[in-house]
Amino acid sequence: MKKEKETSARDRSRITLSADEMRRFGYRVIDLLVDHFANLEREPVGQKGDPAKLVPVFDQDPPETGRDLNDLLTQLERDVFPNNLHVDHPRFFAFVPGPNNFVSTMADALAAGFNVFNGTWLGGSAAAAVEIGVVRWLCRACEFPNSAGGLFVSGGSMANLTALVAARHALLKDRIEGATIYFSDQTHSSVQRALEVIGFLREQIRKLPSDENFRLSAGVLRAAIADDRAKGLRPFCIVANAGTTNTGAIDPLLELAELAKAEKMWLHVDGAFGAAAVLSERGRALLRGIERADSISLDPHKWLFQSFECGCVLVRNVAFLKSAFQIKPDYLRDVHRNDAEFNPGDHGVQLSRSFRALKVWLSLQTFGLSAFRDAITRGFELAEIAERELRARKGWEILSPAQMATVCFRFGDTDELQTELVDRMMRDGYALLTSTSLHGVASLRLCTINPRTTEEDIIETVERLDKFAKKL
Repeated sequence: MKKEKETSARDRSRITLSADEMRRFGYRVIDLLVDHFANLEREPVGQKGDPAKLVPVFDQDPPETGRDLNDLLTQLERDVFPNNLHVDHPRFFAFVPGPNNFVSTMADALAAGFNVFNGTWLGGSAAAAVEIGVVRWLCRACEFPNSAGGLFVSGGSMANLTALVAARHALLKDRIEGATIYFSDQTHSSVQRALEVIGFLREQIRKLPSDENFRLSAGVLRAAIADDRAKGLRPFCIVANAGTTNTGAIDPLLELAELAKAEKMWLHVDGAFGAAAVLSERGRALLRGIERADSISLDPHKWLFQSFECGCVLVRNVAFLKSAFQIKPDYLRDVHRNDAEFNPGDHGVQLSRSFRALKVWLSLQTFGLSAFRDAITRGFELAEIAERELRARKGWEILSPAQMATVCFRFGDTDELQTELVDRMMRDGYALLTSTSLHGVASLRLCTINPRTTEEDIIETVERLDKFAKKL
């Protein structure tokens, strides 16, 4: 017995488990995941934990000797998984949902288990090849030229930052004095954050008022650019939206592309939410002009149904990424011997990178493109069903009709009522939505991109909203 304990302690000091321990633990983890995917629609949409109760549970030093894995999984089931919002739940309509799929989850397990280093061709040749293949397919889907390329990143925030660094380097040679950037008041906050991170001052940033349809007005933009040029400033970049978080609005991409060309400016399209819709017939029509962009951000962990984290940046000329980011330190001299080899770390911020492209590749290979096209189209239709149901009930006002799987609305005259409706739905647990502000008033919104959402889910969600609104 003493010898067994000594062996066990020695194994732990190697930070390893026996084959049997790994299998038992792994099988239980798989069982948890399968139960999650198979039964999620019968569970509450999640809950927000109380900091006073939740933080002390984990704000402790680790044990000197290890704990039993079964006990640890039991604690996770009790304290961790229930105290989150299930963004993959079919009735999670808040923000932009993250409706992943089981294949994507298993791909992440494989990538993590084999601990694939995806920063250089030397360290991960096949990983780099898969990434090239998936990125080039996305470029073709967006009708980019053969010169295009890109990179998988953590999400839309890093995709926007990466594209804006490429723009700064390509057009300004990183000399940003007097340079100005333009976007609408509906643009995601990550764009302004990225600009500030890479050195732009707030007085160089032009956040322009959107029109009545929450789009960037080309006329307003043209006037702002002319005004800045008259002051001796250097307008250099336009950021257009391909599906805003607030309403799903799409800026006039073709018109903005023409303006960017005439003004010799960079056009970046923030399509973190909406660009993936280009795979569907409806999305392709709405996103006409996206092929004219100099760069695009696109999040597969949104409307391509992948697990977090999975963002992507696409650039019309991939050479701009390499020239903006590549540095050749001495310790990577073996990495840079062959120019034909693709080193992802030379094209963005990260050198240490996970194998994000694997889950996209494996999901597409498993389900096929037609399944993804149908799933995207379904998102459009579900938002239209929600709008139909709301219009059929008294007291509801549509503030932004269904577009890009998003519909915005309110009940009554007070902003406080909209906030209370969000809280009541959270307590109810059946479905979750969030609020925003449109033209100065609070608005509720539903984002319906989860392909596992049913028409009945939408109708019952509106029924409950209607019931709570009339009680309040």
